[in-house]
Amino acid sequence: MRSSVIASAVVAAIVGFGGTLALIIAAAQALGATQAQTASWVTALCLAMFISTGFLSWRYKMPIITAWSTPGLALIGASTGFTMQQGVGAFIVTAIAIIITGLVKPVSGLVSKIPASIASGMLAGVLFAFLTGAARTIPVDPLFVLPLVLLFFVIRLFNPAMAVLAVLSGGILFAFLSGRVASVPDIGLSTLTLIMPVFDTRAIIGIALPLYLVTMASQNLPGFAVLRAAGYEPPTAAALRVTGLLSLLTAPFGAHTSNMAAISAAICTGPDAHPDPAQRWLTGPFYALSYLILAIFGASLVALFAVLPAPLIALVAGLALIGAFANALTIALKNETERLAAVVTFAVTASGISIAGIGAAFWALVAGLLVVAFDHAKKHI
Repeated sequence: MRSSVIASAVVAAIVGFGGTLALIIAAAQALGATQAQTASWVTALCLAMFISTGFLSWRYKMPIITAWSTPGLALIGASTGFTMQQGVGAFIVTAIAIIITGLVKPVSGLVSKIPASIASGMLAGVLFAFLTGAARTIPVDPLFVLPLVLLFFVIRLFNPAMAVLAVLSGGILFAFLSGRVASVPDIGLSTLTLIMPVFDTRAIIGIALPLYLVTMASQNLPGFAVLRAAGYEPPTAAALRVTGLLSLLTAPFGAHTSNMAAISAAICTGPDAHPDPAQRWLTGPFYALSYLILAIFGASLVALFAVLPAPLIALVAGLALIGAFANALTIALKNETERLAAVVTFAVTASGISIAGIGAAFWALVAGLLVVAFDHAKKHI
């Protein structure tokens, strides 16, 4: 057993967890979740990663790395007017949709027909609010925020994957040393909190549908692409069924969507993990074990985040999404014939409008698809 296998797996888990925990906190706050519900959300997600990655990697003998939907967290965090119970109902609907996609091939074909420019424009609009939120932390506490921003860009020169984690760990240390944290939370083991779902039409349209689309377009498809680029042929249908089922089982405990990983997968599927592609699947079990440990202490980590300065949470959330925003914007504007539709989609999403109680992400999809339809009709006139 090479030490690089274990190192790659542990680094991938830490980067994936540490870089997005702030987004979970933000999403939970948007839904009005209690600290216990937020801790349950984190714990359930980590358990889903433990089971899905461990099983899929062992079953198919390839490094099938799973994660939670980072763009999905941004979408949830940008939503307004929903309760945690309504959010759970939406998560269940999204999970069922992913399972159906893995079972019925025509459904996955239908999803693939949605223009990438529209899906990416919507994603970019969702992420935009987090980037501007990070920028707004500077005048709030410049002496605290600006050194962390500088740290991010310096670390990014040498190791982009560790930059957000460096800001998070450095920010926590800085906050304690500067007296910005009043007390240290108690360390305790995690517990799961059952949350009864409420199936609200507005939440299904405003959260479940966009969450499904961004998860498929921004997580699952790139995740499968990473495996193919590394020389593997991923079991796409089986992976969708497994992650969809685990999403369904963990949703009542607050967890949103489980899906394929992209960045974490790239760490575990490359030659740095193991020179022999046939042996790289071993990163999966160690990655899974790392998430089991994180699941055990998830409640303590949420308690720690609860006492941290608000600007630190907003800054880390924004910095964690810079790469995703740049990529989404690039894809959205790549196709010149659909550029107008992409811009309209982005603008409607970023506006944060709500019509009939349904959020901006849904109306952005409608607006973008209408512009595409008009452009196609114009060609036949």
